[in-house]
Amino acid sequence: MARDSRSALMALNRFGFGARGGASGDLLNAASDPRGFVKSELNRPNTVRLELPGLQTTPLLAQAVFAFQDEQKAKREAAAKTASAAPDTAPPAADAKRQSSSITGAATEMPGKMSAMETQDKGGANASMQSGEKSSEPLQPNAAKPPAQPLNVIQKTYRAEALARLQRALISDCGFTERLVTFWSNHFCISANKGELARIWAGSFEREAIRPHVLGRFSDMLKAVEQHPAMLFFLDNQQSLGPDSRAGQNRKRGLNENLAREIMELHTLGVGGGYTQDDVTSLARIITGWTFAGRQGQLGAPGTFVFNENAHQPGPQHLLGKVYADTGLAQGEAALADIARHPSTAKFIATKFARHFVADDPPQALVARLQEAFRKSDGDLRLLATTLVDSDEAWRAPPTKIRSPYEYLVAAGRLLAQIPDEPSRYLGGLNLLGQPLWTPAGPNGFPDTNAAWAAPEGMKLRLDIAAQIASRLGDNVDPRELLELVAADAASAETRRTIERAETRQQALALLLMSPEFQRR
Repeated sequence: MARDSRSALMALNRFGFGARGGASGDLLNAASDPRGFVKSELNRPNTVRLELPGLQTTPLLAQAVFAFQDEQKAKREAAAKTASAAPDTAPPAADAKRQSSSITGAATEMPGKMSAMETQDKGGANASMQSGEKSSEPLQPNAAKPPAQPLNVIQKTYRAEALARLQRALISDCGFTERLVTFWSNHFCISANKGELARIWAGSFEREAIRPHVLGRFSDMLKAVEQHPAMLFFLDNQQSLGPDSRAGQNRKRGLNENLAREIMELHTLGVGGGYTQDDVTSLARIITGWTFAGRQGQLGAPGTFVFNENAHQPGPQHLLGKVYADTGLAQGEAALADIARHPSTAKFIATKFARHFVADDPPQALVARLQEAFRKSDGDLRLLATTLVDSDEAWRAPPTKIRSPYEYLVAAGRLLAQIPDEPSRYLGGLNLLGQPLWTPAGPNGFPDTNAAWAAPEGMKLRLDIAAQIASRLGDNVDPRELLELVAADAASAETRRTIERAETRQQALALLLMSPEFQRR
């Protein structure tokens, strides 16, 4: 039974998001057939898609942003008109001097206030996890609190998308397919900080370009990602014009190589994958004209992918030893299909896949097996996932990977059966721990190594969050029972003693959430 429970925990933690509190059947189901338990989700493709009422398509969201921007512009113009029509009420010189001094003093306070506002906006409302956090300007006795600002359509959409994603991860049986979604979404990442379009599109990008292909073919996902308006906007391909195209000649502008470079360096071949700068430039020329329709809808319905022939670089292009004839949109699609099948892509994806699920330095035999499965199956991602679960190396490797902040918070929510009806606590926790949802610092996504998440400062912040969770929920649970869901007989004697000796249930729960058995997978 000891071996069965360890395998069950491996199934739930290494490949999923951990056991669910109040659902002890998870451990029993996983123990009877650990590999089958994990793979069962691969046979339910509907569990990958996320189609819920209220989650809108990318074009509809684009129209919502354009309408919001037009409304804000109209308000600014009306305010400016009102201000210009107001009588001149300039204060006398002495009053003006005092007013200038007051403004100067207020200006010194603005950076801190702006920083707090920006932090809140990045994670939606109530981004801070600190319950009862005091205002930077204390209220006078009996003074009414300022009313909360209503969320705009961009913030509402971001939070609705975040909530849908979190709820799916929290209620899934094992969570393997949701782990696959988070892996591929981070691999093909955008950043919600790019602008209003990127923020409102962050969730729809994942729903439309990632989820439908998680159990499909890599080449199909690659095409869907690179043609999605969110990726085109994030990496500025709508600004890239063929130097010899009609638009390039008229506007005296040329290539933007951002998307082409990241396709080769981050999405497919990887650094050292056999491409040169000339290949980057050639691919950039090939995908000129890949854009999305803007607010005027001149090229198509706003927010839809379009191929603008007037911006496309004419003529054949030489890429990775092959010549691609100028066939318009098909030229770029053919190039992407070949890059998806390149041997370097198979190696790059296999290594990254094994590193995410198994170890920072994954067993080379496992990487080779994944690489071969990817190559022989023409990038069949369901087969790639199945090969991972069927490989002995994936089960024999010790649990050394530190859970990312997202994995940590979702695992805690599952253990404590906390299914949110609004996402503020989770978004705030992700901001605090350095992994704001859909907002990596660059196109390479969030790091996937222990060095990134096991730093002392990060662990201290996790302890703060663990203490906050325990203060809210600790009195309603028995941490000793939860330890059996977290580690069963794999729990170390030290962890058991630490929890047994805790002075309160709250303290015991916080210690459990910080134990090596919970932090690692």
